Amino acid sequence: MTSLQHPIGSGFSAANTALDIIHGIHGIDGTDGTDGIDLSGRTAVVTGGHSGIGLETTRALSAAGATVVVPVRCPDKARARLAGIDRVEIAHLDLIDPVSVDRFADDLLAAKRPVHILVNSAGIMRVPLTRDARGYEAHFATNHLGHFQLAVRLWPALRRAQGARVVAVSAWAHRLSPVHLDDPNFDRRPYDEWMGYAQSKTANILFALDLDRRGEPDGIRGFSLHPGSIITTDLSPWATDTDRRAMNLIDDRGEPIIDPERGAKTAEQGASTSVWCATSPQLDGYGGVYCENNDISPLAADDDTVEGRTSWPVGVAPHAIDPGTAADLWDLSERLTGARPA
Repeated sequence: MTSLQHPIGSGFSAANTALDIIHGIHGIDGTDGTDGIDLSGRTAVVTGGHSGIGLETTRALSAAGATVVVPVRCPDKARARLAGIDRVEIAHLDLIDPVSVDRFADDLLAAKRPVHILVNSAGIMRVPLTRDARGYEAHFATNHLGHFQLAVRLWPALRRAQGARVVAVSAWAHRLSPVHLDDPNFDRRPYDEWMGYAQSKTANILFALDLDRRGEPDGIRGFSLHPGSIITTDLSPWATDTDRRAMNLIDDRGEPIIDPERGAKTAEQGASTSVWCATSPQLDGYGGVYCENNDISPLAADDDTVEGRTSWPVGVAPHAIDPGTAADLWDLSERLTGARPA
């Protein structure tokens, strides 16, 4: 696996937008390098596809001709935000509620539609200790287990596509914590909001890695990514201005920082790596990799930490791409959700 985890020189930059990826516009100079991506006749599912980078992912996939299913907790709110985007279907889904996940998957499977692209973009960040009805910690339950259950339940539709991609939106924060397989729900260790979020982001990467291993025979490939730090997002309503300054999202005057080369991006730029992972032929044969800035990410250097940085370091932590841990997390997730590929 680590032999694949290195940049391939995609030609795209951190400053490219999701629509740049669709139209094949390379780099910041606007050079047109391809004929663009045509997704006519294909179906994509984008969780969180009505907000932030999810909205821009929906917009770009639709612009390429795809029909985009956007499952959300609040359909009315989503309807207003998605107005004017072609070929969008809105459905109800609450990732922290396993009954809701099953209901959404059952409805989609009943239609016998292939799912060519699944982008797991929804998420929560830095919430106070909260547990779902099963007693599972909210970050782990929403960001990982809900998306795990959704992908596994949609396995027949992904297989039907005969060449599907599942994209897990992770974050640089994965470098702060491995997945504690012996205590993922903070039953025995002190709870920390950042560590809860960080653990779930590592779980996203490990999920994509093992999904790719299991799915490749069925033509299902998995990818994960860091989108960048985005100020215009609903991800964490609990974040203070102090938090946002620490994350390099706003300056001392409270103004948004946009500096893609240092990781601070617009939502349009943040969505680009999701769209690149979901559509680019450059990734054919590279399943299971973690990406950022529209390329495959290198491994993180041993001495490269996030402490004292004004930009987030590039690279994936070794603990997030260990095949054995990925397989163990998959087995644990099956036990916790009761979901298995059909």
